[in-house]
Amino acid sequence: MNLILLDDRDFISPDRVRLQDDRCRHILRVLGAKPGDTLVCGKKNAKMGTGLIVSIDRQSIEMEVRLEHDPPAPLPVTLVLALPRPKMLKRILQSLASLGVKEIFLINSRRVEKSFWGSGVLSDSDIQRHLELGLCQAKDTLVPRVYLKRFFSPFVKDELPEVSRNKKRILAHPQAQSFCPVGLNSDTVLVIGPEGGFIDLEVQTLVDNGFEPMTMGPRILRVETAVTALVSRLFP
Repeated sequence: MNLILLDDRDFISPDRVRLQDDRCRHILRVLGAKPGDTLVCGKKNAKMGTGLIVSIDRQSIEMEVRLEHDPPAPLPVTLVLALPRPKMLKRILQSLASLGVKEIFLINSRRVEKSFWGSGVLSDSDIQRHLELGLCQAKDTLVPRVYLKRFFSPFVKDELPEVSRNKKRILAHPQAQSFCPVGLNSDTVLVIGPEGGFIDLEVQTLVDNGFEPMTMGPRILRVETAVTALVSRLFP
């Protein structure tokens, strides 16, 4: 935990917080902090800065905070991702939050197992927990927005055109002829399929809606590897 992420309920005055949950235990047991120590802090969707520990007991920590700095700039990318396996999704959400992706659409596909949509990982609380772990790792405070879209065609045909308006449109596809660019600085919508890829009809539907199939080369990557590799390649 490289940053202590705060929210409104932590504040007992404008510049003082009290922590009584897992963050408190982490500060005590993992960081071994003591009164007088300073930690990196930030408020959700707001400024970052420092927290000076002023008191500690067995159940709580109080800090005086100074939040004066902006968080890192978000990446100019919207990710559209076919829903992966629940265990993989946990890691992907953390990685995307760490990388600076701020808008994520999880969509259905023929090769997405129906059972994935019933996973507890898709609860608001679980999604937020994994996003926040990624933010704490990367020292960021801007919480990504995650949207669940269970029907492929209505989303791609009716919603995705507006989401991708005036943006570069890339479909990650191993069999594509064009190579994925490096170092973009323009707003981009990146679509990544499930394990096994999109079926041909889904690929054609995305192409019909302005998405250009692109590849990183002949290697077939697992989804969680491909997500990190593509985002890092597009926005180094």
